[in-house]
Amino acid sequence: MHLSDNMRGALFMVGAMTTFTVNDGFMKAASVDLSVMQATFWRSMMVLPLMVILCVMLRQLRFDFSRRDWGLLLIRAVGEMLGAIFFLTALFNMPFANVSAILQALPLTVSLGAAVFFSEPLGWRRLTAILIGFAGVLLIVQPGGADFSVYSLYAVGCVFAATTRDLAARRMSAKVPSTFAGLVAAIGVLLMSGIGTLFEESVPMTLTPFICLVFSSLFIVAAYVFSVSAMRVGEIGFVAPFRYTSLLVALLLGSLVFGEIPSATMLLGAGIVVAMGLFTLYREQQVSRTMSVASRLDQGSSNR
Repeated sequence: MHLSDNMRGALFMVGAMTTFTVNDGFMKAASVDLSVMQATFWRSMMVLPLMVILCVMLRQLRFDFSRRDWGLLLIRAVGEMLGAIFFLTALFNMPFANVSAILQALPLTVSLGAAVFFSEPLGWRRLTAILIGFAGVLLIVQPGGADFSVYSLYAVGCVFAATTRDLAARRMSAKVPSTFAGLVAAIGVLLMSGIGTLFEESVPMTLTPFICLVFSSLFIVAAYVFSVSAMRVGEIGFVAPFRYTSLLVALLLGSLVFGEIPSATMLLGAGIVVAMGLFTLYREQQVSRTMSVASRLDQGSSNR
């Protein structure tokens, strides 16, 4: 059966989000025996050589970048490092789906950050969608409510750290391969978690968490491959909405594996965040097409 580029890109995105989320599930399972820093450190030790091999296979192990790109790589890595620790701290102490639902606000915060820091256009429709999406996040977090957990703030912190990461990636030149950027971030996460373990009591690695970390490492590398493929095939406007597959997978894993039943309020908040994220992606594509057409018309006029 022949698939269009858009359908192949969508399948790659579904694969990326599924494998990323399954990796999170294995990490949550390892949290029974290991701390956040220990689990992150040992997974990083397993992931790093796989990322090096992947970069070599894709011929992306390069170092001939400008000073500006290296600075952005460093900023992106810091965002990844903080995001990983914030996310896993929340994941180890909160229901799976709640953490995943909060992270669905990322497209909203990236759009807002791009408007604030890069002066990218942001119309009233998208701004309204972003504000409504933030209201959805408040429904998930429920500050002051009986179900409020301080670890929700770590999930929110992860959103802001990931926003920094993605905004830095937006400003990089096309010369920087995405897999190499992932490798630099993996090195940063390894260093930070390694330092973190020095301030904790060491816990011996037993067979169960070891197996969980092995599978987590394999799934996260597979997720990198799928995500790179997804961005190279099909139109971004068609492919990007399939990133919300991660929330569906998190809901399934949370209920079937960890016995976590989400509340109606959490589901309502998640639905609002996803709906506003989809609308924001749609409007961004519309604005991008309009600007592209206007640019071509201006170019045509100047050539006459």
